[in-house]
Amino acid sequence: MKRLVPGVMLALVATGVWAQTPYNAETTYRKLIRDYPFITIASGEAPATVQVRKDLVYLQHPDSALALDLYLPAASAKPAPLVILVHGGGWASGDRAGMAPLAARLAARGFAAATVSYRLSGQARYPAAITDVKESVRWLRENAAAFGIDPARVVISGASAGGQIASLVGMLEPKAIRAVINIDGLSDFTSEDARKNEDDPNKKPSAAGAWFGGRYSETAPLWRDASPITHVGKDSPPVLFIISGVPRFSVGREAMAAKLASHGIASDTVALPGTPHSFWLFDPWVEPTVEAMDAFLRKTL
Repeated sequence: MKRLVPGVMLALVATGVWAQTPYNAETTYRKLIRDYPFITIASGEAPATVQVRKDLVYLQHPDSALALDLYLPAASAKPAPLVILVHGGGWASGDRAGMAPLAARLAARGFAAATVSYRLSGQARYPAAITDVKESVRWLRENAAAFGIDPARVVISGASAGGQIASLVGMLEPKAIRAVINIDGLSDFTSEDARKNEDDPNKKPSAAGAWFGGRYSETAPLWRDASPITHVGKDSPPVLFIISGVPRFSVGREAMAAKLASHGIASDTVALPGTPHSFWLFDPWVEPTVEAMDAFLRKTL
């Protein structure tokens, strides 16, 4: 695999037939509209002040090219802090377009934002997605000057499976990542509450089981290694947890916050009561999500 220079366009986006129902705003809207008739799909259109650089290839694999979309704020005398956004979809589906509404709004507030693609579980099992996202961090930091980005102020965020990935990368790369924002993603695969869903024998396999290539009893070291809480240490970055009204998706949060605190590292939780999982894809919940991210970032950076 090799990292590429800015301006190279995407040749092939990672997709796959293993995702029976694509995870995106449209399919999720159809599931939620009966119980939440007031929601609308959030727009990913950027305001005129924001420059969007799409399909920048950051990593070339033998069978696919991985790309990111970069949302740059209005020109400023100082380089902009960067928020890297990792999409959800159970490690098996989804794409970076799902993070566009957050990226566009963050850029309008003065942050650079990058939405990134990574290999899904049908293409490559754990830790391939982690390797990919780490490479996106490196590529963006190495090319920061070309985009007016401050490489010393890089934040990683993600939602659902992307929240777990972002949190894990943040714990593994504390020298590169200044802060983590985990939006409704797991912090501990090995906890009993997580395994009730992710190690359910009736799911053949579960989303996590497909990613790890086996159930907990078969691949326990991978389940531990993929848990962000496992890697919390004295140098870990601060973390913001933004959680929905469905507790199972953010399992491990309280234990991870306690472990961070034991090292003197700050964390915070913003709860959006009554919201479904995937709330970040829809109005009226995008704005409070961005407000929480903005407040945390300005305090932390």
